[in-house]
Amino acid sequence: MPNFHEDVVPEFTLRQLSYLIAAADAGTIASASRHLHVSSSALSDAITELERSLDVKLAVRRKAHGLTLTSAGERIVADARHLLRSARELRMAIKAEPGELVGPITIGCYPTLVPTVLPHLLRGFEERHPKIDLVILEITHERLDERLAAGEIDAAFIYDALVPGHPFREHLYALPQHILLAADHPLAHRESIRLEEMINDDLILLDIPPSSENTLNLFTSRGIAPRVRHRTASYEAVRTLVGRGLGYGILMHRPVNPASYEGLPVIMKNISPPVEPVAVDVIWSVELEPPQRVRALIDFAKRVAWPTLADASTLESE
Repeated sequence: MPNFHEDVVPEFTLRQLSYLIAAADAGTIASASRHLHVSSSALSDAITELERSLDVKLAVRRKAHGLTLTSAGERIVADARHLLRSARELRMAIKAEPGELVGPITIGCYPTLVPTVLPHLLRGFEERHPKIDLVILEITHERLDERLAAGEIDAAFIYDALVPGHPFREHLYALPQHILLAADHPLAHRESIRLEEMINDDLILLDIPPSSENTLNLFTSRGIAPRVRHRTASYEAVRTLVGRGLGYGILMHRPVNPASYEGLPVIMKNISPPVEPVAVDVIWSVELEPPQRVRALIDFAKRVAWPTLADASTLESE
């Protein structure tokens, strides 16, 4: 039997590392212990033992102020996340058959992209890889770079204008915004409409970034201002209010269904002159090597028949 040097086998455990990460994320020993369903004393003792094994102070613990990582603790937590991720991947790889993809993939998706992106992934990708468990999170850009770096999200589908930091990315598609009108609007017969023709109408604003910023910038770039009547964070609410004749909308995605949630007809019209398309990307962390199943998801997304600019040029004009 080979004689391994004693330094080859670490004195600390993965459980101790996981307890430290939980305490760092929760901010207090008590909160972390409740989340892990262990006693506070057991969690505290595990962190103390980890500090003894590494011979370094990892955290300052104060009853009234919770737990604060030292600089060494911050580094250990960052490295421990990678180590635990590798350990989980090793466990799943052992259970998988040769060439089989197994395990969870956490996907972040911007809310207004969900109806376009998720059906392809949930149907097409899961059919090819039935042992993959897709976990879907609706996200905005807030803390997205941190969540990617921490491995909380494996890949995210998001507007390119919202991509924080410098993650890896693949461009998927781009579409220009269009004007949404009620079927009986006086301009409904037109193939395209100038924004200047809409300033006396009421705008139903999709009020979530970057949609709201992009919409308002369209008007600002032409030296005009829209008359915003209602603001809503719901894509379908915009279509519903437009269908009722309460205003017009500026949207990007083009549902196949030519009616609102209530069944009232709405019509999409190109903006004249043409506006710059809005791009959608899939992004992932530069700090974590994605496992094979995440790579497979990204490759699948690149091959999907996403909407094209040609589709945008053939809006209904009736």
